[in-house]
Amino acid sequence: MKAKEIEKKFDKGEDITKNLDTSKARRPDQEQKRVNVDFPLWMIQQLDKEAKRLGVPRQSIIKVWVAERLEKAS
Repeated sequence: MKAKEIEKKFDKGEDITKNLDTSKARRPDQEQKRVNVDFPLWMIQQLDKEAKRLGVPRQSIIKVWVAERLEKAS
């Protein structure tokens, strides 16, 4: 199928996912790498309190806050 045909289907709101080969799809700069960070106990307690309040895991809070800070620094 040509790109123009896929664009037309997409514009009509049709499902085009069956026409895509996602087996080799990549998200640049989104690869994951594990890091270890030591936090003082009081920070962990505050992170856990905020995570519980929002209903999300501690890791999510850390990722969002670090991302926000990095965006501001850019």
